[in-house]
Amino acid sequence: MVKSSKGFRSRSRGTFTKEVREKGMPPVNWFLRSFKIGDKVTIRIEPSDPHGQPHPRYQGRTCTVVAKSGRAYRIEFLDGRKPKQLVATPVHLWPVPAPEEKHA
Repeated sequence: MVKSSKGFRSRSRGTFTKEVREKGMPPVNWFLRSFKIGDKVTIRIEPSDPHGQPHPRYQGRTCTVVAKSGRAYRIEFLDGRKPKQLVATPVHLWPVPAPEEKHA
């Protein structure tokens, strides 16, 4: 038997596969997005840019922006009951829309 690879992008074919019309690099404004401290973001990994990419196990996680670190952001979330922090560039983060207030 051949030993399976345990690399950073291993077992992530579905996560890192783009549709035919999405292939290639994303628009420049995705790289230039800015977030404020306290904003909610979702980790949505952009497969064409490996720089500042969080681990694939955190794909789809909703986090809070804690700080800016160079051109990247430090984000925080709870993994079970344990708080964790990651560093990710803005191309891998998507803003979560603010909840709409109900008018009574």
